[in-house]
Order: sequence, then structure tokens, then C-alpha cells
Amino acid sequence: MSQSGGQHHVIATESCGNVDVYVQGNLAAKKTVILTVHDMGSNHLSFHAFLSHPSMSEICSRSTIVHVVLPGQVDGAEDLPETFKFPTMDQLGNELVCVLDQLRITYVVGFGDGTGANILARFALVHPKRCLGIILMHPTSTKAGLMEYMKDKLIGSTLKSGQLKPTAEDYLVFHKFGEKLVEVAQEERDVMLEDYTDHLKTKMNPKNLNRYVQSFVSRTDISAQLCNMSVDVLIVVGSKASHLHTTQTFHSHLPPTKSSLVIIDGVGDVLVEAADKVAHSLLLFLKGCGILPSVRLPGQEVRSSSFNKSRGMSMEDYDKPTKRV
Repeated sequence: MSQSGGQHHVIATESCGNVDVYVQGNLAAKKTVILTVHDMGSNHLSFHAFLSHPSMSEICSRSTIVHVVLPGQVDGAEDLPETFKFPTMDQLGNELVCVLDQLRITYVVGFGDGTGANILARFALVHPKRCLGIILMHPTSTKAGLMEYMKDKLIGSTLKSGQLKPTAEDYLVFHKFGEKLVEVAQEERDVMLEDYTDHLKTKMNPKNLNRYVQSFVSRTDISAQLCNMSVDVLIVVGSKASHLHTTQTFHSHLPPTKSSLVIIDGVGDVLVEAADKVAHSLLLFLKGCGILPSVRLPGQEVRSSSFNKSRGMSMEDYDKPTKRV
């Protein structure tokens, strides 16, 4: 999917300005809607390879994917105006409801990566009736510690210059891939990094990226609020991810009956390095939420299709999402 692929919408919000939204699929079909929010250092295109993976084909064919791109993070974006105050993590989470309202979406399954996972968690806390569930890739609930704060401020000063200097690039690479890169051979490392760093250097606006980074650095702690989470939460993280410890902390504050934690061994970026395992966990989670019941797990055979015929239901009707009370 290219940036121009699918339907492009510009959604006006009160505190976040205009937000770019790309719709993959047909909203009028009343399918399950999966709402994605991307990590810092990327945009909606970072979900492309995962959603295009064979293990995701049935899920995507029976769903509509709505990608939210945060202010100034589209490829080739112009500098955000100096007068524009970049929204806080709370504001970004709250304003996601504007996207749903303006696109006439009743409720969604949230799918967030990194910083985007933090934003989606805030959205689910404030607007639980608009969520069927949320799927979070290495989320963080605590505020930035002193070392993270100082490091991110340093990175920000290099991005603010309008150039992606090596210090900032190395930090963003570690944020995305974690400790995994330390252990892999140089050739494999080069393959893993080529697409990501090329996109950072040639497509992302460093000044705009810095404003997203600084918003994340200044985030508030939501750990104490997580005990009030009323929607189902699936957390997926790699054992080599840069935020493994903070992800485990996030999970520890959630109601046990509402949350599941999957740690995939030996990887940093689960979407890139373990797409099939993430897809399997995602589908199990959706089924547990009563979503896409007719989609089979890999290797699972259909026992009988008579239940649909006897009830006069098509597979499409059977898979239509319903909010559990």
C-alpha cells in the first residue's frame, strides 16, 4: 500500500489540527474496523508488510483497516507551523474519537505500535464504548525516566536542526529493533535496517518527527489508570525489544481478566521479525472478543458449515462485529 493507496481523508480535530487518515477497504461494508496508530519514526506505511503477510490475508479481507497518521508524519510532509502546538499524548488519544465520528464508525479494534500503543491505551480508557478491544505492540505506561528524558532531549536537538544525524538515527533504530541488532550478523543487520533507515532519511520530516518524539518524552504516567481498563487488551512484545521491561510494567497494572501478554522469544520488532506469530495471537484475541469467528487458524479445518445455512447467515453476516455489553 502506497501513501496514496486506499481512501485518503483529512479529519479536522479541535486540539490536534488536521489528521491524515488512510482507509484500506470499504467502510460501507460494515466489517470489523481495525484502527492503527503508528510509532514515532514511522507512519501508516510501517504496517504495510505485516498486513500484507500471508497469515493476515483472511483477517484483512474481512476487515476494514483505518490508518491514522499523526500531525506532520506523512512522507514528504512540510514543516509544521511554528505556531502549531503539537498535541500531548492525552490529546492524541482523546481526538481519535473525532476520526470515528467523522467517518461514521461505531467502534473499532485498536492496533498500536510503540508510541502509538500508548496513544491507543489512552483512547480506550476515555472511550471504552468505542472499542471492541485493543492490540498493543510494546506499550509504555510510565512517564519518561531521567535517562530516557535526557537522551530524548538530546535526540530532539539534533532532529530540530532539520537533519537526521547519526545520534538520532541510532536511537530510533534501537527504539524500533531493541537488543536484537547487537546479536545478528552484519549482513542480516544491513538487510533489517536498509528499508527503515532509508525511509527515515528520505521520507520523514526531521523537525516534525522531533515534535512527536518530544510529545512522547513529556507523556504522563497512566499506570494507575490502567486498573480501570474495561476493554480487552492483547500485548505483544519481543524478548529483545527496547521496551520489554516497561511493557511488563504496563501489563502488571491491567486487570488480569482483561489482559493477555505474549512475549515472542528472540526478536526485537515483532511486526517485522515474527509476523506469523503476531497474526496468530491477534486472531486468537479477536475470536476471544467474538470477532471474525469464521476465520480459521492456520491448519484448522472446517468441521461443518451447516450452522450458517441453518441460520440463514452468510460468512460476511456471521463475521459482522457486535459490541459486547
